Amino acid sequence: FAKKKENGFSHTGTILVHCQSSSDSGQRWRQALCQVFLLLPLRISLYYDDTYPTVKEQKAFEKNIFNKTHRTDSEIALLEGLTVVYKSNIDLFFYVIGSSHENELMLMAVLNCLFDSLSQMLRKNVERRALLENMEGLFLAVDEIVDGGVILESDPQQVVHRVALRGDDVPLTEQTVTQVLQSAKEQIKWSLLR
Repeated sequence: FAKKKENGFSHTGTILVHCQSSSDSGQRWRQALCQVFLLLPLRISLYYDDTYPTVKEQKAFEKNIFNKTHRTDSEIALLEGLTVVYKSNIDLFFYVIGSSHENELMLMAVLNCLFDSLSQMLRKNVERRALLENMEGLFLAVDEIVDGGVILESDPQQVVHRVALRGDDVPLTEQTVTQVLQSAKEQIKWSLLR
């Protein structure tokens, strides 16, 4: 997990995983990858490769995963040649899926990061209705954690902070009255402190 400092700003780089092949004695580093995010039964899914290229195949895959995991207490499964880590909460199932060669602990770290980030953003109210009302926050959090399948972040505090920063850039036409008033208060406060 690498942090880079450019122009005075610190940002997280890609997460690297150490791997050693049995066919050669050399050691290599590779990017940690995630193939799929699923949130069921809402059927919110983000596919980062073309393992399941059609919607029909995706629905069948999601149904298969849900049927095999929704009644078990375990947190990991190997299905259809993929490593599936999952967590349930009230009326939702969160899934992070990678190849069978992917590190299960890294996938679990991504899952926990997503869940903990949402828990903080939703004030520990991670359930279907609250998530539907805050869908933008879910997608912003996933965007901060994974980019094109490459795992970038596993710290929920950093994710929440970045989502909050991105949420501050909402155009005036999309802001609520409360947000406009809060913004006005902040501007007046800073102008008085100068």
